[in-house]
Amino acid sequence: MSNYPIERYLNVRMAYGGQFNGDSNSVVFLSNLTGVPQLFQIKVDSQGQVLWPDQLTFNDNRVMEGHTSPLADDYRLIYSRDVGGNENAQFFLLDTQTGAETRLTTDDNAMHIFGSWSADGSQICYAANSRDKSLFDVYVQAFDGTAQVVYENSVAGYLFGGTFSPNQQRLLFQHTVGSFDARLLEIDIATREARQVSPTESGVRYAGAVYLDNETALVITDKDSDFLYVAQVNLQEQTLQTVVSLDWDIVAFTLTKDKRTIAYTVNADGHFEIHLLDRQTGATKQVDLGAVAGVVTYLKFSSDGRRLLFTIDRATRTADVYVWQMANDTMHAITQSSHAGIPSSSFVAPQLIHFPTFDTDDNGETRQIPAWLYLPKTESDTPFPVVFVVHGGPEGQALPQFSGLIQSLVNNGYAAFVPNVRGSTGYGKAYSHLDDVRLRMDSVKDLAYGAEWVKQQPHLDGKRIAIYGRSYGGFMVLSALVTYPDIWVAAAEFVGISNFVTFLENTSNYRRAHRESEYGSLANDRDFLESVSPIHQIDNICVPLFVQHGANDPRVPLSETEQLVERLRQRDIAVELLVFADEGHGITKMANQVTAFSRMIDFLNRYVK
Repeated sequence: MSNYPIERYLNVRMAYGGQFNGDSNSVVFLSNLTGVPQLFQIKVDSQGQVLWPDQLTFNDNRVMEGHTSPLADDYRLIYSRDVGGNENAQFFLLDTQTGAETRLTTDDNAMHIFGSWSADGSQICYAANSRDKSLFDVYVQAFDGTAQVVYENSVAGYLFGGTFSPNQQRLLFQHTVGSFDARLLEIDIATREARQVSPTESGVRYAGAVYLDNETALVITDKDSDFLYVAQVNLQEQTLQTVVSLDWDIVAFTLTKDKRTIAYTVNADGHFEIHLLDRQTGATKQVDLGAVAGVVTYLKFSSDGRRLLFTIDRATRTADVYVWQMANDTMHAITQSSHAGIPSSSFVAPQLIHFPTFDTDDNGETRQIPAWLYLPKTESDTPFPVVFVVHGGPEGQALPQFSGLIQSLVNNGYAAFVPNVRGSTGYGKAYSHLDDVRLRMDSVKDLAYGAEWVKQQPHLDGKRIAIYGRSYGGFMVLSALVTYPDIWVAAAEFVGISNFVTFLENTSNYRRAHRESEYGSLANDRDFLESVSPIHQIDNICVPLFVQHGANDPRVPLSETEQLVERLRQRDIAVELLVFADEGHGITKMANQVTAFSRMIDFLNRYVK
């Protein structure tokens, strides 16, 4: 086992979100090469050689996303940027050939959610909460004019994925009012009227909708299914026809410009596949990812439909952008991100394990909880101390992606145990609902059963178990500490929820209704929310705690951490607090990541080892 400092692991770079630009002979992508995510562009020659990229954006704040023009002779793109992690994204128009840049949005206090370019490259659509911070309206903005409101929304929830109809007269948006509750809205640009074009029942997800023609669209949904699948929507009749359905989630798809070929990704128990479907012939093909197979994101076709871009991220190789040539079925990397001088052979790939929990599944058998187990590469007669790494969400999924933190934990002699407790996505809709509202504590109970599994493994030290999580994972950490205090010897939580009532009262207006659908509402479930809030059982916390928060967090207010730390210090519990004035819900700046995780590792070494 090599002794690399955590700074090296956190300086591993990544590249992701690739898109063809202009004539498709160059690719624009995001990378944290400078320490903060920015946009870069790289030329790709006919031999597929990887060349050095040109940096396109230069700012101390992160670039959140970029969207290239749909025209083959247009080298402009739209990118979004916030300030200090506040998530109030602003749009900028950038000419990648001249470097000329124009700011498109001007309300620094509003969140802007990009939709799409129009097919002729003359305008964009997006959603923003400028009029009312709890509501998102829909805008169309021509590049030779100002933004125009085309739909004033009166229902709380996010508006995502806006796209123009082929005749550019209508827009299709996904209106998400809860984690598992969405609908499709079609907006007439001229009349500013919207109508729902998806079936009306709640508890159904719709995402990624794109027009096939002016009357039909493709969408990902889980209507009448436990898993997400691709369906065709008749927008007039509001009916669905299945296009591709499997026994795992289809998480994303993209279309060629002629709408003939669909490329889609399948998440099979955390292992990703890329498939192609010819809509005319029905022929299917799986892309052979070979040795670089991993978590696949950001599918994009070239303008001629002959090449497919995607990002691959795996536990032993940081995220990079790849291109697949359809004609000869070959693939190569567009980017080669630095591993900070650490040999790839030293990185640890996880084992997928399943541990039994307290209840039974639909077949009457003991329910099995999936988890990823990372073990140090060393021969030792001494069992490894263990760090539970709990994902956020709660409707998220821990995947075998590269994590500088996890690789550093393993390098420091810890085993990392990364569970997907009930409530996680990726294992069917029914599994995701097993922790809803008053079932909240069942997911915490899964953590306790995971600890029991750890204690039964001879190479793991069940007497030295720590736990770490961020956001909702931070709540899980605190809840595990107060509910099962005898299991843990130390803990770390970042931007976590300590009190569901004060969290819902103080989170951003646009998030409250969305979160109440998962956790319960202040109007109907206040007593229950109080009962499961760790702050009211804080006397049960008896182990040292490391806490981090971003001052600009719009999701979980800093007050959630401040009230927790104050109460712990009143009881003389060892608690270390780290607040970043220039961060929000995540830690985006490399220097801040190094500070936070270096101190966290030092903290664990003191109290666990």
